[in-house]
Order: sequence, then structure tokens, then C-alpha cells
Amino acid sequence: MAKRRLIDTHTAKDEPARGARTRASAHRTAPARPSKRAVGATERRAAIIAAGLDEFTAKGFAATRLDDVARRAGVAKGTIYLHFKDKEALFQELVRTALGPLITRISNPQIGAGSARAAIESLAETFAREVIGTKRADIVRMIISEGTRFPQLAEFYYREVVAHGIAGMRKLIEYGVARGEIRNPGLAEFPQLLVGPLVVAVIWQGLFGKQAPLDVAAMLRVHLDLIFNEGKAT
Repeated sequence: MAKRRLIDTHTAKDEPARGARTRASAHRTAPARPSKRAVGATERRAAIIAAGLDEFTAKGFAATRLDDVARRAGVAKGTIYLHFKDKEALFQELVRTALGPLITRISNPQIGAGSARAAIESLAETFAREVIGTKRADIVRMIISEGTRFPQLAEFYYREVVAHGIAGMRKLIEYGVARGEIRNPGLAEFPQLLVGPLVVAVIWQGLFGKQAPLDVAAMLRVHLDLIFNEGKAT
């Protein structure tokens, strides 16, 4: 009995240390939660980007003032400089935020499981739904109208958006040529011809959408009929 009590005594003495070690291990492995300060900074950054999008699409790049962005975002002007060094940096970030996910999909088209035409139509439908008639289209129109005045913006937009979109279209064209769907293999040298109607739609809807709204899907079907062979591969 004395021996058993001795064992029990040692076990009881070890329990606090074992519990402390367990709690310490749990403390080490538990994922760190973002502080309220970090969450607040993230929310303020998102609010600044959203306000910048509203201001840039309403006024254009030249006329947009960071004072107005700050007022719309509900922050002090100095807060903007904690996240962005200047107006151009803010514009670049909102382009990445607004168009980045879409451009990722366009630059990496799903090929190999069906016709090239079906893949192009799917991407065009996505573009029409997520760009035309939204503030993303206003960004495109702003680049078109002010790109010559601010060549650094045009260069950035080409690098971040246009180049990736062109690369994705070229992949689809080459896929269509390999399947015998596309009549002229030279189209791969000028993928701009494939996306031209979408750019026209962005410009047209912005200028004349109220007077003569464009049926973008119908226009694209006619355009693709000119590019693809009548007897499409399946």
C-alpha cells in the first residue's frame, strides 16, 4: 500500500507539469489570429481601393485627387500614403484587384476538352458579363482616352492586362488551327483580330449604349463565323 501511495503521489505531482506542457504545445501550434489593428488596416486598404475605383472611373486619371479618394473612403489623406506612395500606385493596385482574376482565366484557357470555338465563346461570355456594363469597362475606356497623356499607365496596363490576354487568345487560336477549326493560321500572328469586337463593345456601350445598345453576343457569333470553318470539329 505504501508503494502504491508513493506512485500515486508522484503521478499527482507530475499532473501540473504535464498540463502546462500540453497547454504550451497547444499555444505553439494554434494559428495566430490577425490583430484588430491588422484587420483594420486591411479594411482601410480595401476601402481606399474601392473609393479609388469610383473616383477614377467617374473623373478619369488626370482629374482624380487623392483628397477626394480619402473623403470617399472615409479616411485621412495621410492614411492613403501608408498603403500607396502616390496616385499612380493606387491606380495600378485597383487594376490588379479589379481585372487580375479575370485576366488569369483568360491567359490560361481550358483547352483540350472541346472545340476552340466553344472555349472562345465561353471566355467572351465571361468578359461580356464581368466587364461590359461594369466599372471594369470604365477602366478600359479610361486607358484608351488617357493612355497617350500618361504613357506609364498604358505601359503598365499592357504589361499587366493586355499581354496576358493576347497570350491566352494566341493559345486558343493555335489550338483551333491544330484541330482544323480555324481557316487562316496567320490569325495566330494577330490575336488582336479575335478580341477586337470585345474592345469595340466596350467603347460602343460607353458612348452609344443608351441610344443603340449593342447585342454583344450576336456580334461575336457573326465575327466567329468569319474566322472558323463552317464544318467545326467536335
